[in-house]
Amino acid sequence: MKYYIIDRLIRETISGTIQKGEQLPSENQLSQRYQVPRIHVRDALRVLEEMGYIYSKQGKGRFLRARQERIPLNLNGNESFSRKMEAAGLDLRTSVTPPEIIAYDRKIYCNLQAEPDEGVYRLERLRTIHGTPVAIHISFIKASMFPHLDSDWESIKSLFSYFQSHGYTSFGSTRNQLQVILPTADERLTLSCPPLVPLLLVESDTIDQDTGAVLQFTKILYRSDSFQYEI
Repeated sequence: MKYYIIDRLIRETISGTIQKGEQLPSENQLSQRYQVPRIHVRDALRVLEEMGYIYSKQGKGRFLRARQERIPLNLNGNESFSRKMEAAGLDLRTSVTPPEIIAYDRKIYCNLQAEPDEGVYRLERLRTIHGTPVAIHISFIKASMFPHLDSDWESIKSLFSYFQSHGYTSFGSTRNQLQVILPTADERLTLSCPPLVPLLLVESDTIDQDTGAVLQFTKILYRSDSFQYEI
């Protein structure tokens, strides 16, 4: 029954029957409108809040959240995320976590064509646009190819530019894998998103097309409510 209520309320928000910022009817009013027990209404509203459709104000009720305009994003691996966002005229900011050497991980090492005894850096970047966290980029890079990454990381604004500064200028990708997942507690905290806002997980590599060298293997988590994806 709660899913019937959720569906009806989502339809009303999409059709414009309920406007952004507008206060929703009370639980009692919705219970009477749909002729269902109030507990079903409360459960439905809780789910809608976790999905990011509505929000609560203490002592005032629930309101429809404004839906942000989605950013077109081409998922090809031939151009950096920074350049794509800058080309769109968006205010992109990046927070970088210091790189660290990871323990051996078969999948990551295979994608990097790295030997088990090689060092591999993990470099995490949080992307924000107009002050809103929208993506987490995690790059895995062989230390043998970029041995000074641990001292260079603070000055890196774009990894593609960093690769270019090391003589790699023609970028491509051999694999792109997409999954839709729900965020973990840590990811919700980092991205400031409700529990039921799905994330698009994109796993890919970046290769130097001239030499075939694998420059990085990436895992990128995009907020599904922030982008309109082009494949």
